[in-house]
Amino acid sequence: MVVEETQAKPKPRSKRKKIVLWTFLVLGGLPAAISLYTWITLPNVSSLKTTNPASTSLMRLQTADAAKKGIKIAARQEWVGFDRVPEMLRKAVLVSEDAAFYSHKGIDFAELKESIKQDIRERRFARGGSTITQQLAKNLYLSGDKTLWRKLKEMLIAHRLERALTKNRIFSLYLNVIELGPNVFGVQAASRHWFGKDVGELTLEEIVRLTVIIPRPLKTDPRANDAWMKFKGRWIADTLLAIKAIDDEEHRSLVQAFE
Repeated sequence: MVVEETQAKPKPRSKRKKIVLWTFLVLGGLPAAISLYTWITLPNVSSLKTTNPASTSLMRLQTADAAKKGIKIAARQEWVGFDRVPEMLRKAVLVSEDAAFYSHKGIDFAELKESIKQDIRERRFARGGSTITQQLAKNLYLSGDKTLWRKLKEMLIAHRLERALTKNRIFSLYLNVIELGPNVFGVQAASRHWFGKDVGELTLEEIVRLTVIIPRPLKTDPRANDAWMKFKGRWIADTLLAIKAIDDEEHRSLVQAFE
C-alpha cells in the first residue's frame, strides 16, 4: 500500500513573498550599514579645538604625487591667528564661498539642492555646493575625487566639525589650510607668495584678488587680469557693496581695477 505524503509543498507564491521580503531587508539595510560603518570610521576632530594640524590630506596627496614623478616638494604654510586676518578678507571669503556660513550647521541644503539640479542637468559634477565646513573637511581628510561616496563622508565629517568646534575656529582653520597657489596653503603664506607682504597689510584690491583665486588656485594668478579675475572680481565688489561692507568710492575703485 502506498502512503501518500500529507505535508503540503510550499506554494510558489509563498516562496516569492519570502524572496521579496529578504530582498527588501537586504537593500533597505545596506545603506544603513554603509552609513554606520562610515560614521564609525570617521576621523576624531576634537583635537582641532586647540591643536593646528601639521598637514592636510591635500598636502600629503600632492607630496606623494610629486614623489612618484621624482620631484620633491614642500608645502608653504604659515599659521596666522583669526584676529590677525583682516575683517574685510573674512567678509570677502564669506560672500564668495559661503554667505550662510554663520547660520547653517555645516551643510547649506538650499545650495546643495541647486547643485544637485545642475549636476543632473549636465550629467556631471558641475557645481560644488560645498560650504566652508565641507571644504575644510575635504582638505583635511579626503581626496579630491568627485564621487558620491566621498561627498557623503565630506558631509558627515562636516557635521562632526560643527558639533566639536566653534564657527570662528572652523573658519580660522579653513583660512589657514586652503590652497591658494602651487604648494601654497593659507592666507598668510599666499599673501607673502603673491604680494610679498603680511596678510594684515593687504589692500582692499589685493584682498579681493586673493579671494577670487579660491576656486582656481592652480589656474589663476591674482596679479593678472584674466577673464575669470575680471568677472569674479567685479562680482565680489558688487556683493560687498550690496551688504554695505564697502562704500561707493571703494566700489568704483575696485570696478576700475578689474576692467
